[in-house]
Amino acid sequence: MSERGTADPDISPLSTIMARLRDRQTGCPWDVAQDFASIAPYTIEEAYEVADSIAREDMAGLRDELGDLLLQVIFHSRMAEEAGHFSLDDVIRGICDKMIRRHPHVFAKGDQSPGWEAIKAQEREEGGATGALDGVALSLPALMRAQKLQKRAARTGFDWPDVSDVRAKVLEELEELEEAADPDEVENEAGDLLFAAVNLVRHHGVDAEAALRRANAKFERRFREMEAMAGATFQGLSLDDKEALWSAAKARGL
Repeated sequence: MSERGTADPDISPLSTIMARLRDRQTGCPWDVAQDFASIAPYTIEEAYEVADSIAREDMAGLRDELGDLLLQVIFHSRMAEEAGHFSLDDVIRGICDKMIRRHPHVFAKGDQSPGWEAIKAQEREEGGATGALDGVALSLPALMRAQKLQKRAARTGFDWPDVSDVRAKVLEELEELEEAADPDEVENEAGDLLFAAVNLVRHHGVDAEAALRRANAKFERRFREMEAMAGATFQGLSLDDKEALWSAAKARGL
């Protein structure tokens, strides 16, 4: 029973549905044909749709998107069970054990134990990790992964001591990009500039992925307002006229 007195949620019906969908004889041909690699993009997409519902404060949408994300967990677990790797029960048991292990101040008696990051580092070591950067997923969005790599490196002492040093590095990378002579060099220097920019916002205590997502949303709002103000004439306006519309949209607080 949950603390609210109602029965704990039962996900077994969803697990049963997935088992039927994956049945080699009577299931859905599309579901049967899938594997971990083919489903992974859908898993990532569903996670982003959860984040989008939260950003829009759409609770009905969030409920639906969480269901879609849960289905992804069931799907991967079912495929793993079919291959003899692990089951959904193993997944649930594993995350329960992990959360209890990482919150000894809540679940364990006695003295306060090491913090969250220290416990995670110990888990990585016990799992065979040998380097500080081990375990940073390759599939993460590039900005998010850059920030995680930088944080991991910083824990070893490999970090700029002052934000002014990071700012100087950004300016250095910008200059190198401007001096790049061929497409490969331009791409290389552009990557260095973006990486340095992530480092700068990290030193300001800002999450780079969240900040860029917010900037994207702001740009979209203002651009759509520009189009709405100009109507069918928007495409043919001069850059100066479009800049004026942008300023007007900005002045409206968009």
